[in-house]
Amino acid sequence: MARQPPRTAAGKRSVGKGPRPDGATAAGLAVGPGPTHRTVRDGRGRVIPAPDDWVLLEPGDAALTRRVKAAGEHWVMSEKQGRRTFSRGVWAPEATVERIRHELVAERSTEAWAKKQAQALKRRENDQAEYVEDFLSAVLAFLAFAPSSADRALKLARAVTIHATPVGSGTVARTERIPIERRAEAAVIAWLRHQTTGYDQMKIARVKGKRREVRRMLAERSRDLLRRYRDGTSIPPGCPLAKALDALAG
Repeated sequence: MARQPPRTAAGKRSVGKGPRPDGATAAGLAVGPGPTHRTVRDGRGRVIPAPDDWVLLEPGDAALTRRVKAAGEHWVMSEKQGRRTFSRGVWAPEATVERIRHELVAERSTEAWAKKQAQALKRRENDQAEYVEDFLSAVLAFLAFAPSSADRALKLARAVTIHATPVGSGTVARTERIPIERRAEAAVIAWLRHQTTGYDQMKIARVKGKRREVRRMLAERSRDLLRRYRDGTSIPPGCPLAKALDALAG
């Protein structure tokens, strides 16, 4: 089984009168930000005021958020921007949030907790180091350059891996939804798009599907470029990949 990227560390009350937000899930009620302070929108777009004794727990402390959600009724607030959905926090009773916050402060002041965190950090670092090594190997396997270009293959693989694998980078290398082989391919094509084409300077019309069309076109150019190195044919002067690699430090 291919190694997956390591993960980062990280009583019911009445909600008052008025309509309840639609969008119930096993974890709570799913809502979006409302138009004004202390309001949310439910699944039907209705504006709902937050109960007076509730507060918004903003993202950032995974343990606190997890325990607050497990403690009782709450609203999970998120917002979609483009194709991505971002957490905007959790609405919950203020008394619950403060009680759990104080409990966590007490736990985190103990020597046992510090030791556990150190062990977890070491484990994550080891997992990350192993994943970086696996990803580099997957990139090299995808490149499959001819022996005459082995040095350039290694240089390119290292550049792609350094860019794509850091925890929290948000690149395709961090996803668990596709096999590592496809992650490696996508990361190489993305690196080539930015380093060997004029993509970053292109003025692309804001028409649905146009940017995706341009990316597909540039991806085919990148694959043609890679074929030259795989076939071992003569690399013409001014090759964009050769120039990009020569510009790298080291």
